[in-house]
Amino acid sequence: MAVTVLTNTGLETFLDGTPESRDPSYTRAADALLGLLSLRGADRRSGLPEPTVDLVRHVLVEDLPAFVYATPEELAAYPAVLVALTERVREAGRLNRKRQARIVAAIMETGPDFERAMTDPANLTWQRWYASLLIADGVDRDDPAAVRAWLAARDDVTPPDGLHRADLMNRSEFVGMMLAELLTGAYMRDAEAPSPAGPLLSDEDVSHGVGRVAGELLDRWTAEGLSGALAGPYAHLAPGPEAFPHLVLADTLLDEHLDYYGDSWAPLPPPPMEAHDPQRSVEAGADLLAAAVEEMKGDENGGLYDGEAAHLLYALYQRGSTAESVARRAAEFEDWPVDPRLEDAPVLVPAKAPEEYQVPPVPELSRLVGSAITDADRTRLEPSARAMADTVDRLAATRMVFRTGDAFGLTPWGVEVLRYLLRVRGVAAPDADEAAAWDAPTIIAAAEGWSASAASRVLADWLRAHGNTVEAWAQLLTALGTVNAGTSEAAATRALFGALDPEAAPVEALRGALDDPVMGAYAYGVLRARGEPADETRVPPSARAVLILDRLSRRSAGRTATFDTAAGRTAFDTAAAGWPGGAPALAKEMAAADPHTASRTLRALGIALPAPGPGKERARRRPRSARRTR
Repeated sequence: MAVTVLTNTGLETFLDGTPESRDPSYTRAADALLGLLSLRGADRRSGLPEPTVDLVRHVLVEDLPAFVYATPEELAAYPAVLVALTERVREAGRLNRKRQARIVAAIMETGPDFERAMTDPANLTWQRWYASLLIADGVDRDDPAAVRAWLAARDDVTPPDGLHRADLMNRSEFVGMMLAELLTGAYMRDAEAPSPAGPLLSDEDVSHGVGRVAGELLDRWTAEGLSGALAGPYAHLAPGPEAFPHLVLADTLLDEHLDYYGDSWAPLPPPPMEAHDPQRSVEAGADLLAAAVEEMKGDENGGLYDGEAAHLLYALYQRGSTAESVARRAAEFEDWPVDPRLEDAPVLVPAKAPEEYQVPPVPELSRLVGSAITDADRTRLEPSARAMADTVDRLAATRMVFRTGDAFGLTPWGVEVLRYLLRVRGVAAPDADEAAAWDAPTIIAAAEGWSASAASRVLADWLRAHGNTVEAWAQLLTALGTVNAGTSEAAATRALFGALDPEAAPVEALRGALDDPVMGAYAYGVLRARGEPADETRVPPSARAVLILDRLSRRSAGRTATFDTAAGRTAFDTAAAGWPGGAPALAKEMAAADPHTASRTLRALGIALPAPGPGKERARRRPRSARRTR
């Protein structure tokens, strides 16, 4: 293994006289670890980089899975090198036994995470992926000529299962930037405070470019000559961003997601359809869709909504990939007061309809938007709705969107392509199997951000995947009361109880939930409605207060144009009349159970409460009713 850069890491000293030095895997591990510890700023006064608890954890879990490829059989060498390094540094008088023991304990504790990260396909780069293939084919990865000969025999790229070429490209770009920053930082650090062990990089090294140095290091840690070959004659085997024009659309969709949720990790609802056509390239489909969106966006003679094509695509996926109404979406863009309960409601797709778009009749239009519509209103909406239909039809030309009459949505191929575009930029877009594997708190936390129809469908699917057992229902009911507890989203999370089918809940699960301090009264209400015996005395006062509060909160949540404060206050007074201690005690119980909802709701009823104490706030997502307007 030729070493021309990063030479003052103490590698020869570390390997001198050790029997393991004859093992190429051990030598490669030592070279990578001593180099990365040094680049990360480890003290080298003893001639060796001195490990710390934080450094070994970072190098094992973050750096090695980014820069180094090791076979499963070689992984054990890395913790072994680190343990041996602590012993050598202790012998040099730079560590006492207590500190050494803490570092060794950290190495052992981090071992499982290190192995998971090293074998996680999501951490593969072009270099790490090709190194794995070279080794699998028996190619000597220390022989640059053999590496080039192997590359010359390949004419395409076949990513590992579950990954796309763009995934490997994205990770490679990120890792390249990360290594360049490490090298630059190390050079600057040595210039400002030279180490007695000598500089890690010379002026000559840097004069040739940090990229060249990074490539040499990656070759030492993956396969010799690989980086240069992939950057030169075999660049087609490791395409860069320019080979993926659809990433522009993916970036736009990421922006849409951040605008809506504020967090790329906030998951979208899994689509109701799973589609994968091996005859169709999802990347080619993404390029086709991206080209259509760009053409519409840049068309000076385009329609009123052509510039909103990416937003429409995201909105279709975000609503659970269910069909939408052209007229209703046009009404939202025209700032019509669409009932929030209907804006994400699925639309029935007719079996057939005239090819030319027609605005729905007045009765149907009234049903879609949730308010009385006149003939004059329909006439006024018609130009906007036709323009929306024209935009949808231009997207439908890609075969990833359909329109039948007033209904439009994503085709199965469109769902697959949109999911790919979202995931390639890090948006959490799980499929049905992934969502089914979540635990109850995770599925509840995710569903709180979805439309009612999507939440109902996915929660039902989750329960079916878990056998609709008493245990599964019990976990879900508990999660409804614990997820987001103490935050302003607690009430919205509890409202997911309404997305469940009360008739499907096992009686045993409902009875078991009677003691729940949050959901007990909800469970009692379902049991009574089903005519099942239930012991009301088991329901805690906090749970009864929560149910009363939620009913009052829904009355004041703005579902209607005006809120009848007098009626709401009457409802509170009626509940308080039967509450031990009366209205003050009930209000206090409500405030203790959910300070955010209690403060908002009771103040609207004219009941003053002290400001709530500090809670576990998190960034608020964009309201579901918020829609982009022209």
